[in-house]
Formats: sequence, structure tokens, C-alpha cells
Amino acid sequence: IFRRLVTPRSCSLFLRNRSLRVTPFIPHPTFTSYRYCNTAFINDMENADLTPEQKAELRKQQKAQKKAEKEARKKRAKAGNKQTGNAPAKGQGKRAKDIRLKTVFENKTPKGEKKIMEEPMREKYDPPAVEAAWYDWWSAKGYFKPDTTKPEKFVMVIPPPNVTGALHMGHALTNSIQDALVRWHRMSGRCTLWVPGTDHAGIATQSVVEKRLAKERSITRHDLGREAFNKEVMNWKDEYRTRIVSQLKRIGSSLDWDREAFTMDDNFSNAVVEAFVRLFDDNLIFRDNRLVNWSCALQSTISDLEVDHIELTGKKKLKVPGYDRMVEFGEMIHFAYKVEGSDEEVIVATTRIETMVGDTGVAVHPKDERYTHLHGKRVVHPFRNTTIPIVLDDQLVKMEFGTGAVKVTPAHDPNDYMCGKRNNLEFINILNDDGTFNENAGKYNGQLRYNVRYAIIADLEEMGLLKKREGHSMMLGICSRSGDIIEPVLKPQWWVNCEDMAKDALDAVENGDVQLIPPTPHQSTWKNYLGNIQPWCISRQLWWGHRIPAYRVSINGNEVEDSNGWVVGRSEEEARKNAEKKFCVDGVTADQLTLSQDEDVLDTWFSSGIFPIGVFGWPNETEDLKKFYPTSLLETGKDILFFWVMRMVMMCKKLTGQLPFSQVFLHTMVRDAHGRKMSKSLGNVIDPVNVIEGVTLDNLGTILESGNLSATEIKKAKAGQRQDFPKGISECGTDAMRFSICSYSSQGTDINLDIHKVVSVRNFCNKLWNAIRFGLTNLGDNYQPESEIKLLGNESPEE
Repeated sequence: IFRRLVTPRSCSLFLRNRSLRVTPFIPHPTFTSYRYCNTAFINDMENADLTPEQKAELRKQQKAQKKAEKEARKKRAKAGNKQTGNAPAKGQGKRAKDIRLKTVFENKTPKGEKKIMEEPMREKYDPPAVEAAWYDWWSAKGYFKPDTTKPEKFVMVIPPPNVTGALHMGHALTNSIQDALVRWHRMSGRCTLWVPGTDHAGIATQSVVEKRLAKERSITRHDLGREAFNKEVMNWKDEYRTRIVSQLKRIGSSLDWDREAFTMDDNFSNAVVEAFVRLFDDNLIFRDNRLVNWSCALQSTISDLEVDHIELTGKKKLKVPGYDRMVEFGEMIHFAYKVEGSDEEVIVATTRIETMVGDTGVAVHPKDERYTHLHGKRVVHPFRNTTIPIVLDDQLVKMEFGTGAVKVTPAHDPNDYMCGKRNNLEFINILNDDGTFNENAGKYNGQLRYNVRYAIIADLEEMGLLKKREGHSMMLGICSRSGDIIEPVLKPQWWVNCEDMAKDALDAVENGDVQLIPPTPHQSTWKNYLGNIQPWCISRQLWWGHRIPAYRVSINGNEVEDSNGWVVGRSEEEARKNAEKKFCVDGVTADQLTLSQDEDVLDTWFSSGIFPIGVFGWPNETEDLKKFYPTSLLETGKDILFFWVMRMVMMCKKLTGQLPFSQVFLHTMVRDAHGRKMSKSLGNVIDPVNVIEGVTLDNLGTILESGNLSATEIKKAKAGQRQDFPKGISECGTDAMRFSICSYSSQGTDINLDIHKVVSVRNFCNKLWNAIRFGLTNLGDNYQPESEIKLLGNESPEE
């Protein structure tokens, strides 16, 4: 027990001739409530000095004592039932008795005052009785605030939870580890600060609110308008921010709540605008027409983080938002282009046949002798009444794969995009934002993309150009927010040139200025990502988020060309001054200029990237910024190493000249007992408060029904809950939950969380409780622990 809970220097325990000597000890920082932790004890039942006969007699006495205590409990319970009329129903047995025991405790401590300890020690470990009142008292006494008189400091910022919903067990792991670290450094005498906050999570939060509006009121955001819709999202934020704070406190997180931040409060919003303007002025933010991940369902660009990739080994039908029928994927379609002026055909193949409407070339390998005679020739496009060139490209084409000829759609495929750039091909966008084809698609204009797929197959077959259809393995990108199939689309967006900032972040790790813990495999991940970094798209076509502080300029009502027609400013007034400097030439006057702010918002990771400085009031030179930045350590999940951690290092170093932290501790991911990713639709997402307080199977189902899942998803999720939690989740308490998930984390691999292990740790707490209770009984009322460690016998201090 003591090896798990204390350090050798914090307690001294010596058992000699059935005597017991104990001293006060410091509890392990994983534990949050210390009801009886001022005195520790242990009783060695198998002391070597006892004879076998004495041991047998001692066990006999203990057995008789245990039996007598059990009979006494039965009598007390029976007497209580007669007074209250709460006799257990037949068949309830032990479970009903446990419930009666739990309801006995009543917290009589006024909120914020030190816990009243008059009640005698309870017969069983009861988490509510142990944990009640302490957190409010700690907060009221200011124990979570930094003591700036201390010479050493330890500062962390919380990875801000998204306000999309309540916390889950992954957050419980994160905050249990962080709280253990903070409490340890606080007990070690350092000036300790742990800053709380929440993230607005633009695309995720907008998505869940839109789903709620559709489910409860059958309306869309467009029915409300931007301002009214953002009020709905703000109400959602207020609801879940309150719940998140409550959960963090219930977990025992010793955060300084007076410094709580939100990534869209006024101070933080000013910091985001300032960061954008400074990076733009340094020519690191630019506007360009490039390929993005497009979600037709959300009608927005999304980041790589919001794209789930699934592998198909052959033909498979999937449900796609907006379609009445299932859509088939994993099929390779072979079709022919006729060479201009002849009957010769060039056969190509694709798994996205609908994109051939936007083909602007056919690529072959320059060394492929099969096509040498076609170099410089053109083929006829069957649907656009035009011809497209045959180009030579040794990077896109593999001679041994398929026919050795590849269709090229530069505006709708990343590899084709690069081929188009190399060969100066035309870029034709065939897709509207809502997933229908536009006027560039000719006869397919206005039709949904996958309806066009089937129409093109039928038309090619009728024209004699369809050659073969076969199953084919492929990777499919799916929007994690909507379930839609991602489309690569050419869009004019705002981008960040990360090349120089990435080099600084690389050097920081290589030089040891930022230490990744554990170094393997994270250092190689850091190096591979930053060593091959691409421009970062920061535009999002959303309403909820930080609106981009860029303004489109029009002269006499005519918009200036997109790539050059923008100005940036901290306010519209500043932007107008910048516009006058840039455009008031050659007779153009200020009154001829009109400005309109970009409707798009910034990628959430942009604002999250400045979290370690935004929480301290940057760009203002605040006292907190001077005292507590840079921070000491960042603790977070390994899955957001390059989505968040790298961007914080890059942006904070660029904007302040200082690295945001010197150490990064990356913990493993929490999965369910079967190794599956936590998902509401699987029914395996667990609220840590439900583990702490317990929850019935029926209430777990009720929680599902209150969310945004469809009826089909609810049915599937409830089946998962019945399988994993047939009797609900037992009350385990905060300490048992924290101790169990932290012990999981020490294993270094992803956590396959089994609730039964948390229950077993609660049972361990009960054993410890009973041992302490037994020890206190034998020590007597007048026992006082020794104030200093004393060695017995001839042991030396070194021993």
C-alpha cells in the first residue's frame, strides 16, 4: 500500500515485535481527498515473532470480531428500516442494503468552509462522504492560486476542452495527470499556476448546433441568419462551458478559476486579430487559389484533423448525406478517350468517374514506348465538345500500372493538381459548394455529384467508350462532423507560409530547447511533419468563429482581382487607411473605395495556436504575461502533436520570440474495452461523472436520447451500452477513477478502458479504508504520531 501511495522520505514505518510506529505522510498527488490521511498505519499480521499457534489464535479472534460486526450492522439496518419504512423489497438483498448505507451521509459543511470532521469514521469506504466539501474549501482558501513569493515556478495551461459537449474519459485522463503534476509541484514549494479555459471549436460546435436545430425545430442556420444563429451557438456554449467547469471541479482539477479563458472572449479575440495582422504584415499570410478538403454537407473547408480515412478492399455501398440511395465506392471504371483525327483510343481508369467531366489532360510516361507516337497529340473529350492534350509526366505515371495512361483533373485531385502545374494544364472547377455540378459540367449542370457518376457510366456505355468495371481497393476520406465524402476542390483561401516557423520549431527540439516526453516515436513524427510542411489553409466557410480581419476592396463598385484586392486591419478604420495607401493612385480617390469584410472565419487551430500567450493577455504587456510566460510544461494527448502542439511552438515563437514551454508530455489515447475509438454512435463514450457517482443502464440510454443522434444511431448505441454496461456503472469515486486511468497511462500504449478495473481500484480504496480504520481502533484515542523520523536498531541513515 505505502509503496503505491507515498515516497520513502515522506513516511517511516517500522514493525518490530508487534509494535507499530508511524509518522504523518504526504499522499500521492493522484489522490484528491484525504479524509484520514494525516495518520498512516499498517498492522503486520504475519510478524515473524509470532508462533504458529499465536497466529492461529489471532485469526480466530479476528474472524469472531468480523462476525460480530456483521450482526451489529444487520441489527442497525433493520432498526433503521422500521423507523423509515424503507424495508428492501424481496430479491433486492445486498444491493438494497448498500443503497441505504450510501444515503446515510449528509454533508453538513457550509460551502467554502473546512470540512466538519465530527462524524465517526464510516464502516465502509464511501466516496461521497470522503470527497465532500474539500474542493470548495481549497478554492475558498485560494490554494489553487500562485504564490508569487516563491522563487521557483511551475506553470501549465490546460488543453482547452471544446464546448461541443461534455467531457469524456479522455479528458479525465488528461486532467488527472495534469492535476497530479500541479499538486506535486505545489506541495514541493513552487509558485504553481494551472490556467483553465475552453475552446470555441468552430466547425465542431456549429455542426452540433445545426443538428440540434434540425432535430428539435426543423430549421437551418440560413433560416435564422448569421446573427441569430450565433446567439443560438453562444447559448450552447454557455450551457456546456458551465457543465465542463462542473466536471473539471468534480474530477478534482486544482485550476485557478479566476484566470479562466475562452477562445472567443474579447481579450482573446483581440489577440487573434493581432496575430493575423502581424503575420500578414510579415508576408507569412497570403491569399491563393489551391486545393482544399471540401465538405459539401457543411459547405466548408475542413482541416486534415476532421477527415477520417477508411480503407475499402473492393466494392462497398455507403450512406452519403443528401442521397436517398446508397452510393457504391471501391470500383475502378475503365473508359477510353479517342485520339483526335483517328480511331485510336487511349484507355484510362478511375474510381471517381464523375470527375472526368473536369479532365484537362491525359498523362503518359515519357519513356513508355507504347505512347511515343502520341507525344504532342490530343484526345477528344466526349462531353465538353473540345480536345485535351496528351502530356508527358514521369512523376504522376507509373508505366507498369494499368494501361500506363492517366486522366488528369487538376482542380479536383492533389496529385493531378501538381501535374497540372508542371504541364501548364487548364484548371476547371466542376463542383458547386453544395455538391451539385456547375455550368462547367455541361449537360450535368445542377445534378448531384454521385447522380452524375451513374449518369456518366450509362452515357459512356451508350457511346461505346466504357471498357471495364471491377472492384478495387481505395482510401476514402470522410468528414468526421457530417459523414460526407470529402471532395478536393480548388478554392481561393487564406494560407500561412509555415516554412521559416517550422524550421525554428525543428531546431527547438533538436537543440533540446523543447523536450518531447517520451522522445520515441514523437521526435521522428515532429521531424517528418515539420521537415515536409506545406502552406496551412486557415479559411473556414462558417459563421461561428473569429471572422477574418481582411476586407475586399471595390473601386467604383467593381471588385479588384481576388489575389490583389484585399487589405487587412485590426479594425475597419485601419483597413480603410491601408486601402487608401494601396489603391488611391492614378486618380483613384478615397470616396471611390468600398470595403467588405471576408465572410469566412479562421481555422480553430489558428486561435488555439496562441493559447499559451492569449490567456495571459498578449499582445498587451500584462503582469501575468511577464510573470508566467513562457510556461513550464504542456501535457496533452499524442494525437494532436502536429495539429496543436507544433502550431503553438511555431506561432508563439514567431509572435513573442520565446518558446511557449520547455517540455511536452504526451499521454496515450483512451479507447473502450474492445480497443475501439470512443464514439457516441457506438455508445461507448463515458462521462467521468458517471464513473464517479455511478449511473444505471436506463439513465445511460436517456443521456443518448438527449443528444443529436438519429433513431438508428441511438438503437445501435444502446445495444453497445447493454453489452458493455449491462448493470450500469457502479459508483467508484474520484480517487478510484483517477488512480485507475493514471495506472493505465503508465503502460505507454493506448488505453483499452475497462470499467471493471476502476471498480477494482475502488475496492482497493475500501481495503485501505478498512486497514486504517482497524489501525485507528487499536491505536486508541490518545495516540499522537511522532513528528520526526527515527531509525530503530543499528540501521545507518544510508540504509
